[in-house]
Amino acid sequence: MTNAHPRSIPDLLEFLRTLNPSSPRLIWYGPGQERIELSGKVLDNWVSKTSNLLVDELDAEPGFIIDLALPPHWKTLIWALASWQVGCAVRTSGGADVEPGDVLATVAADAARLESAAGTPVAVALGALDTRWSGTLPSSGLDYAAEVRAHGDVYFLQGQGEANDTALVGRGAKITFKELLPADASEGSVILLQAGEDQLDAVLLTALATWSAQGCVVLVSPDIAVTDRLLVTERISARPDLT
Repeated sequence: MTNAHPRSIPDLLEFLRTLNPSSPRLIWYGPGQERIELSGKVLDNWVSKTSNLLVDELDAEPGFIIDLALPPHWKTLIWALASWQVGCAVRTSGGADVEPGDVLATVAADAARLESAAGTPVAVALGALDTRWSGTLPSSGLDYAAEVRAHGDVYFLQGQGEANDTALVGRGAKITFKELLPADASEGSVILLQAGEDQLDAVLLTALATWSAQGCVVLVSPDIAVTDRLLVTERISARPDLT
């Protein structure tokens, strides 16, 4: 990568795994009082495994849509990055209607959504210690937690989304791959994001901009109180408005 800041999702992932790879890039505070910290290297590792799962299990390729029916969560960000790495578009809650045949998979943590899913239903267990989906999996469904660790730690880049292809179908807007990352990146900071599912598109774009600037995203479940101690402990420098 020759640019001072990443211009594409593959660039960004290279950025994360090679530039201060042990530095924290994503920290999650969950409703079970868990704190999960992912360095750039570990974050890229999860994205690689998920990308390989998409290609190996779902035959993912550029142009397909991943219906991301998940709340803001560290695994949700992994799924978005993996989808973009293989060239798929991501649709978030409130995103514009798309043709059902374009949806490769619906990724959800809610049983009802899995039962009515377009494409292949992918069940994502969100608990910190969950190693598999605890409910009944639809007959054609895939258990993410049970399957993902079996996939390769390195993703060998295949087809990519073209610059003008749709990458994100969010609230009232479609964003192309060339619009996902900011044109310029300032000095990195540690930002705190706390949002509901209807703000997932804003969470994703803010996280991308933060990582492009060598920053760290602290993602906090809406069920967790953001205390002064948390702000000081994580050295939070900004709380972006996601509305």
